[in-house]
Amino acid sequence: MDQELEHRLNAGIIIIDKPRGPSSHEVAAWAQKMIGVSAGHGGTLDPKVSGVLAVMTGRAVKLAPLLLNEDKEYIALLRLHGDVQRSDLEQVIAEYTGKIYQRPPQRSAVSRQLRIREIYAIEILDVQGRLVLMRVQCEAGTYIRSLCRHIGLSLGVGGHMQELRRTRSGLFSEQDTCTLYDLKDAVFAWQNGDPAPLLRLVRSPDEVAATLPSIIIRDTAVDAICHGAVLAGVGVVSRDPHKKGDEVAVLTAQGELICIGTALVPSDDYEPGATGLVVRPTAVIMATGTYPPGWKKHRVEGD
Repeated sequence: MDQELEHRLNAGIIIIDKPRGPSSHEVAAWAQKMIGVSAGHGGTLDPKVSGVLAVMTGRAVKLAPLLLNEDKEYIALLRLHGDVQRSDLEQVIAEYTGKIYQRPPQRSAVSRQLRIREIYAIEILDVQGRLVLMRVQCEAGTYIRSLCRHIGLSLGVGGHMQELRRTRSGLFSEQDTCTLYDLKDAVFAWQNGDPAPLLRLVRSPDEVAATLPSIIIRDTAVDAICHGAVLAGVGVVSRDPHKKGDEVAVLTAQGELICIGTALVPSDDYEPGATGLVVRPTAVIMATGTYPPGWKKHRVEGD
């Protein structure tokens, strides 16, 4: 296997344009079978929903909690059960911008407990009779099916979601996706000696880390973090502003992602090189042995 491709597959992200029909789990399983490396997905899409699905390979599967919590964007087709005035539709949709209460639909796989989610924006793209095409920008975990039903109820005519497509998940949009056919073709090319097409499809987890405050550490501290050690301030070269409890990205001086971690102290409370523990790793992405250990066993005189 090409060394660069092997490195990428062992910790990479493939942004797939999920078709309608299969579940997200099935899409991830097909990708895993094609590339021969374990894979998982970040952000479940129902079988009838298409769009942006992040499939993580190898150690990048540990990024799933981070990807699941990223904001989303959808294009939804709402079918109203009665005729309404455009002005009434616009007024009701505006009322659903902001924090709303939701209860997951009965067909959902999660507990149907009442929850609060934030709708950042709803844009009406087109209206044809009782069909309303909308762009929805929202917090992760928002149920668009429930949103459509509630809009219909507020209008007094009822309504349901007829079609749904996810157009963005965090950093990744439709422009970043490939189809399962694209992936299959790239794997075929790789098996026949050309790894370039597959390399173009497998993205680095460093892209995900770009959304978080970063902490740059010394090369001598990298391997200890890869073994799960808590990062001490003495190993820090620089850090972005962050609060205690924030998720942060721990990087090498070359910008390579080592791990995602939880800040144990705010950035204002320590200086690079100071003593004390500052970050607890929660998802180690870099393999052990990538950097040499920063400690050595010294032979005691007389041994």
